[in-house]
Amino acid sequence: EVRLVESGGGLVQVGGSLRLSCAASGYTFDEYAISWFRQAPGKEGEKVSCISNSGTYYGESVKGRFTISTDSAKRTIYLQMDSLKPEDTAVYYCTAAAESAYGCFARFDYWGQGTQVTVSS
Repeated sequence: EVRLVESGGGLVQVGGSLRLSCAASGYTFDEYAISWFRQAPGKEGEKVSCISNSGTYYGESVKGRFTISTDSAKRTIYLQMDSLKPEDTAVYYCTAAAESAYGCFARFDYWGQGTQVTVSS
């Protein structure tokens, strides 16, 4: 069973940084693409970043500020978030999809419980 557990969220001031972690278990690590998705109240959900065997993806709103990476030995996926803005405030979810030709554009069926990120101005 695929299991994803996020951590690292919290309260940070504008311009600050946070690193989110997603501990993954229940599958062969390199056989799944991982995406970070965020949901803010009253707003549409947004795919923030993704990493797959086909490459990486960043949403336009976070390009140049967020970096996705993995540590296969620790079975953990990270999202380094720098130059944070109030509009980055959201619940961030780690999601997984079996690797396919769709790469980061597959349907992500497995979700963690989410971690809250709040950026104060």
